[in-house]
Amino acid sequence: MSTIRGARERARVEVAAAIKDEARKQLAAEGAAKLSLRAVARELGMASSALYRYFPSRDDLLTALIVDAYDAVGEAAEEALPDAGGTPGPHPARWVAVACAVRDWALAHPHEYALIYGSPVPGYTAPQDTVGPASRVGLVLIGLVRDAHRTEGLAVPPLAAELRPEAVRMAADLAEDLPPAVVVALVAAWAQIFGLVSFEIFGQFNRLVEAREPLFRRAVHELGRSVGLLDGRPAGAGG
Repeated sequence: MSTIRGARERARVEVAAAIKDEARKQLAAEGAAKLSLRAVARELGMASSALYRYFPSRDDLLTALIVDAYDAVGEAAEEALPDAGGTPGPHPARWVAVACAVRDWALAHPHEYALIYGSPVPGYTAPQDTVGPASRVGLVLIGLVRDAHRTEGLAVPPLAAELRPEAVRMAADLAEDLPPAVVVALVAAWAQIFGLVSFEIFGQFNRLVEAREPLFRRAVHELGRSVGLLDGRPAGAGG
């Protein structure tokens, strides 16, 4: 009986994967706003009623695609770390390696990147299920800075007085073992890394930047310094 149950489960997983693969093709061709369960079912030769047993609504399918995309970019970031076989050596080099892994994934999967970091899909509200996967890249960056703080220290950046209450709140929520000034800088750097990637993916660098990888590496390296990573050069100090 367990063999039959296992075969059914494998079949279900395979069908769900086929549905998501076809949906990704639709994302590439039409965009997320035009994703249609009926169109997916038609391309797969399924009855719509059969597809609904796997994904009861368009939003359920979108959520599955979003979770998969966040998990994929998160996995790419995690695999860039030394304990996963990624870049060893100084923390600034690891920081750049993580950011480059995110960029490489985005360039290889532009439509999935657009799904999670592009314009919101009209009528869709992401459920709580997406929060954990969406946090994976940020958690990699926090963990890297935390390790640097513990092992070699950080050049804590200055913190404007008007930002201190927010910095304290954010540190309590995200990384209470890091200086609040570092947490603020980390959140800003996280946003700027994805801003650089988005400019490239969405064509904002067209006819402007040709050497995009060197620009990205240089910018990301400076963002690492902004959060206090030590690279042998003087860095700002403060509280």
